[in-house]
Amino acid sequence: MLEGIIRESTGKKATKALRKDGYLIANIYGKNKENINAAFKENEFIKSVRAKETLAFDVKVGDDTYKVVIQEYQKDPVTSRLVHVDLLLAQDGVKAYYQVPIKVSGTPKGLKNKGVLIYHRRRIKVKTTAEKLPNGFELDINDLDVGDNILIRDIKFPEGVECYINSSVPVVGVIKAK
Repeated sequence: MLEGIIRESTGKKATKALRKDGYLIANIYGKNKENINAAFKENEFIKSVRAKETLAFDVKVGDDTYKVVIQEYQKDPVTSRLVHVDLLLAQDGVKAYYQVPIKVSGTPKGLKNKGVLIYHRRRIKVKTTAEKLPNGFELDINDLDVGDNILIRDIKFPEGVECYINSSVPVVGVIKAK
């Protein structure tokens, strides 16, 4: 389980000192909960996020354990190093918006016809409770030819998972290479 510390001071000087010591600054928040200013060792955070099997994972900050989902993150534009992460509490029975990743399987037949696979969206914003939160949407792209797209309406959303994105928005597709 990922362990972090609570930040007493949220000022610029204290934040800079934590980053210099290898910490990643994080905010943990949720509905009807007070925000928690935390910090995690950057390398441990990256390792645990890569090793997680579900979208929601446990973190221990201080004496408390929270189930969280990565909502947003910021990278340094020059070094591409993680600078800040926002963690949303995955509360049972509380509906919230989550960013669910898109996973593709197969090889589109359009690649043989000089096409290129394009991701229009890497994640889809859905509204659901923590219990019904899917780990990702698996899309079969074997039948895609040049000019074909998989749209939001083509994705089968589980019961209790709502998507408010326009149904004609493309998710992945194959375009003609230039």
